[in-house]
Amino acid sequence: MRWSLQTFLDRARLTQDGEITRTSLLLLGKPESAHLLLPHPAQMTWKLDGPEKAYEHFGPPFLLNTSVLYQRIRNIQVRILPDDALLPVEVAKYDQRVVLEALHNCISHQDYTHNGRILVVEKPDRLVFENEGTFFEGQPSDYISGEKTPRVYRNPFLVQAMAELNMIDTMGYGIHEMHMGQARRYLPLPDYDLSNIGSVRMTVHGAVADPAYTRLLIQKTDLPITDILALDRIQKRLPIDDVVAARLRKAGLIEGRKPNFHVSASVAGVTASKAEYIRTRAQDDMFYAKLLTDYLESYGEATRSDINRLLLNKLSEALSDKQKVVKINSLLTKLRRKEVIFNAGVDSAPRWKLVKKEMKRM
Repeated sequence: MRWSLQTFLDRARLTQDGEITRTSLLLLGKPESAHLLLPHPAQMTWKLDGPEKAYEHFGPPFLLNTSVLYQRIRNIQVRILPDDALLPVEVAKYDQRVVLEALHNCISHQDYTHNGRILVVEKPDRLVFENEGTFFEGQPSDYISGEKTPRVYRNPFLVQAMAELNMIDTMGYGIHEMHMGQARRYLPLPDYDLSNIGSVRMTVHGAVADPAYTRLLIQKTDLPITDILALDRIQKRLPIDDVVAARLRKAGLIEGRKPNFHVSASVAGVTASKAEYIRTRAQDDMFYAKLLTDYLESYGEATRSDINRLLLNKLSEALSDKQKVVKINSLLTKLRRKEVIFNAGVDSAPRWKLVKKEMKRM
């Protein structure tokens, strides 16, 4: 707190000897200061590419506007494997940490001599990040394990400032953390495309590609990143090393012949049997009664057709259609005798209503 402003900014690697730098303009500058960086546009662009079209440009300060750009992304909750998992799994379509890590990497590693903007394209099932310049040291795959540390950076002063501001780390863990973040959410791992010389493109997936892969990650949470990476390549129909394939086959995780590997049927079968248990087990009467009374409290009354639509698909699949109807009849009779509901219509055309809002103990 005793530091002068100049000392503070120098220590944060934003200024040099109190003088404004390109780094300080990019990360902390006002929007109207972007012209000082010309011919570089100092711009990030979000583009919505799908049934709906939209875009927005973001200038300095990048320290704040990366979060503003993230908020433009439609990050809905995704329900994974509602029919196949033991319980439905809901995750955000995109992990905020993964998105910001990718965007901050674009800022820190971009080749600013190309005078290009950073582009974030939002497609229905993925995000594509693109920045100018080559991948500076090594290959993206070198960093997935989290063991490789880069020796040099294209923009060392900018990188140091972003590290001081906790936007990135300088130990090479970013790519590793993005991969682990996707794996923890049972989604495909990020993809890098370096085929276009002079730019780097990275894709973050926001949807399930192969349900078998996702089921396996849900069931086996202790897989090492090397195995997850190989399984991810299998779901994307990409080749894997023969030694890795032999290990996965021995562990019973994959089947098939090279190059047509796929997730082992035995693994999928274990998960499927759990799903079968969920579909066929019965809930207690209180569960179904609460569904009905909540409906009546919200809508005032319900016909028998309304009640059938509400409950039939929630009853155990072990029951026949006739048994499901008998089950609902029994439930209505029980609630009527407990004076929870009453029939305001006639027997041939019932209109069920609540006697009172609080349901008695059954």
